[in-house]
Amino acid sequence: MTIRKLDEENSKLFEPLSINNGKIQLRHRVIHAPMTRNRGVPVNVTSTPENPNRVWYPGDLMVEYYRQRTTPGGLIISEGIPPSLESNGMPGVPGLFTEEQASGWKRVVDAVHAQGGYIYAQLWHAGRAAIPQMTGSPVVSASASVWDDPEECYTHPPVGSTVPVRYADHPPIELSVEHLKRTIRDYCQAAETAMRIGFDGVELHAGNGYLPEQFLSSNVNRRTDEYGGSPEKRCRFVLELMDALAQSVGQENLSIRLSPFGLYNQARGEQRVETWTFLCESLKKALPNLSYVSFIEPRYEQIFSYEEKDKFLSSWGLLNVDLTRFRQIFGSTPFFSAGGWNQSNSWGVLEEGRYDALLYGRFFTSNPDLVDRLKKGIPLEPYHRGRFYGPFEDNAAYYVDYLPAQ
Repeated sequence: MTIRKLDEENSKLFEPLSINNGKIQLRHRVIHAPMTRNRGVPVNVTSTPENPNRVWYPGDLMVEYYRQRTTPGGLIISEGIPPSLESNGMPGVPGLFTEEQASGWKRVVDAVHAQGGYIYAQLWHAGRAAIPQMTGSPVVSASASVWDDPEECYTHPPVGSTVPVRYADHPPIELSVEHLKRTIRDYCQAAETAMRIGFDGVELHAGNGYLPEQFLSSNVNRRTDEYGGSPEKRCRFVLELMDALAQSVGQENLSIRLSPFGLYNQARGEQRVETWTFLCESLKKALPNLSYVSFIEPRYEQIFSYEEKDKFLSSWGLLNVDLTRFRQIFGSTPFFSAGGWNQSNSWGVLEEGRYDALLYGRFFTSNPDLVDRLKKGIPLEPYHRGRFYGPFEDNAAYYVDYLPAQ
């Protein structure tokens, strides 16, 4: 049974798109979104409370997962990759700060390339969305801001424990300027390693309430120096980081992900329009040849329903806000949209000129052949939310065992 309308096979979703300042020609515009899956292999297999494992690398399962979801001329954006031990927010997530990790990611990259696809490395720093039991060091952020919700807990109990840890019990330390500069160097070293082992580009994760967005968010960033106190100053860290990354790998190989209206990880900052408008205008001026930019839809939220999200947007006077302003700012820079795209609402969007490509996350977890299913109107296999984030005793289940449509 198919549900394809007559014009879906001819949708702009399946037309070519140039990114990377023309160096990469995608054969379609169905992009694999970055998704944390926590399926890395622990370096220290015997993890104990006294000596917990804190480093993971990509193994056979991850190689197979990415291979399955690669299409000729298709783009995959990797799961968030921590550039340092300090930056890792969750167990099972492979970073890119050891040679063992670099070797593992090279196997992933080689598998994608062997299938004719492209892959970008998304660099991810959790900032205060971590706990010291995970990183082995104090949690860092733009400011020493205590978690807004005193009862919200970290996703995984520490090794040897079943008791959830409250974020508020482990407030972050404020990054000193020296520490901030060192963090930028960590990002750049990881970006250089990513390009060295064959990634086709690098994406900075500057959304979802992680470290870069913690600098952008007024409720988290309470600094009074040159990195806080106004929309322009709150943007400084992200702008300096992007400039340094561009110098390290070339702006045509660089991209950024933003969520200007997100709430995840207690991002509750004000002056949303002013802050992200200044950020985007500054990025376009300083780095006009970025590979692409990626935005999360305003009404989409990982933890709230559309109705709940609308209440927040309405309280800010932004109920009807969309991404048009940012699309106009970036002009000819390829513009991607993520957040809730599926088999019913994807059609006609690109034809309207709103975006250049659409990112799909959850449905890619359960449909390794998502591109083919969309094109042919084959019903999508439902995803299993409870199996999104490992680690599990059986990491393969609901990860690499989904079959393509017959």
